[in-house]
Amino acid sequence: MAVSRPQLLPVIAALALAACAPEDGTGKQAKNSQDVTIYTGGPIYTGVDEAPTVEAVAVSGGAVVAVGTRTLIEESAGGNYEIVDLAGAAMYPGFTDAHAHLLGIGMRELTLNLEDVASIAELVEIVRSEVEKAPAGETVFGRGWIETHWPEGRFPRRSDLDPVSPNNPVILRRADGHALVVNSYAMEKSGVTAQTQITGGEVRTLENGEATGLLIDNAQSLVADLIDAPSISRKEEAYRKASQVYAAYGWTGIHSMSVDPENVEIMERLAGEQELNIRVYNSIDKEGLDWLLENAPRTNASKRIITRALKLYADGALGSRGAALSSPYSDSPASTGLLLMEEPEALDIMRRALAAGIQVNTHAIGDRGNQLVLDWYEDVFDGAGADRRWRIEHAQILHLDDIPRFAELGVIPSMQPSHAIGDLFFAPDRLGPVRLDGAYAWRSLIDAGAIIAAGSDAPVERGNPLIEFYAAVARRGLNGYQDDNWRASEAVTRAEALKMFTLWPAYASFQEDILGAIEPGKRADFTVFSTDIMTIAEDEILAAKPVMTVVDGVIVFDARN
Repeated sequence: MAVSRPQLLPVIAALALAACAPEDGTGKQAKNSQDVTIYTGGPIYTGVDEAPTVEAVAVSGGAVVAVGTRTLIEESAGGNYEIVDLAGAAMYPGFTDAHAHLLGIGMRELTLNLEDVASIAELVEIVRSEVEKAPAGETVFGRGWIETHWPEGRFPRRSDLDPVSPNNPVILRRADGHALVVNSYAMEKSGVTAQTQITGGEVRTLENGEATGLLIDNAQSLVADLIDAPSISRKEEAYRKASQVYAAYGWTGIHSMSVDPENVEIMERLAGEQELNIRVYNSIDKEGLDWLLENAPRTNASKRIITRALKLYADGALGSRGAALSSPYSDSPASTGLLLMEEPEALDIMRRALAAGIQVNTHAIGDRGNQLVLDWYEDVFDGAGADRRWRIEHAQILHLDDIPRFAELGVIPSMQPSHAIGDLFFAPDRLGPVRLDGAYAWRSLIDAGAIIAAGSDAPVERGNPLIEFYAAVARRGLNGYQDDNWRASEAVTRAEALKMFTLWPAYASFQEDILGAIEPGKRADFTVFSTDIMTIAEDEILAAKPVMTVVDGVIVFDARN
């Protein structure tokens, strides 16, 4: 899939362009359209193939007005400029997380965070401590646990939680968001038993038929009434925190998934009050389809909050064995995973979206889930030539024959590199050796002509762009581990990885004309890291630090201060 973009000029007279500078991020002209800020003093990567690096970049009115040598740009500015000295740090086009959950990122900072729990025993002690602080009957809720490295070698169970929580519902969501474990008190309050059935979900049981307390995918809704929905003020607090956290990581933008329509206005208001300072491209949850059809495409005054996409779910997650596979799980022969949508419903929704010009972004992880979504898309497209840019979110396990279909259909795989370096510790057990050939197949997809919009899926993962970049180019664990199961040949080059977090997310959100590269006319969105991640050793990438984050020419995070 080709992405057209203008040629990068070696230098453009900054004053000439500044005189007609575009509007800044607040929708107003720059206070003085002749004012120019010049970024220089470190390696600057433009993201443009014809001129990948430059010495200096001039900005006015929130846009890039010139790139080239420092001498020529300073001369063209005529002395009317301010210098931002990078002091050896490296600057890149603004990094965009093409798949994450903005509200969840903020809520992670405000609720019980279980990311670093190292065992069931530790989890139980955390629950014990939280229950001691909670009034009887109040729900204890947390998120972020993942059992793949725990010494117990299994999922937590209600029998683990019950002794320390006899009078409080306990609900603990797995990191991937596709499973949670509850105690017996929560099951009783919600009327959930081992016999409870729900489409697209599972109440997990032991061989003797006893419910373990693990609820998979749609079964999580069975205890939803025990979790208080956050108030508007709580959501506002979460969005503010998420914006701060993401800017501090170096992200200038996010494609936020599974958004409740009522939260769009909250984001727009906060952006207008300059309390949400990164760009947000929203995909609305399926339950908001009618609202989306009536309101999209929708953008706020600063053009930073854009809502024009629909998020669907085809299957579950690999870790909790909810991903839909074509043949049984290697470590659970009785299961092929779960389908969360059936074809008639999927085709109806997709046809309505296509007719309204709505982008569709569908979660699919297993090889069967991905194949079905490609089939559904192909059926709905029916040869139509519109510029749809529909996406498959995650696209983790693929039949080899389905890899070329992404480019053939114009479908964008939206993938999260850190999923691979986490999942490949347990994916061989789930999939066996043969299916690993189509697992996290970044290299194969790019070679087949697809572009990859890369992200993190935070709060499922940490949401650090340096981890994601490292994962894409190294395809190793954070400790450097790799074996034959990791398929090292599926790693990407650093130039490709840069596009995966800059130009290609811009294309995947219909914004490649204004974002994704440092070139005249595009918005001045920059990510600055302490070291040059394009040239340092792979194992040094993780030690780099965010130095500065710039959105619309405004520094929204500055580690120097």
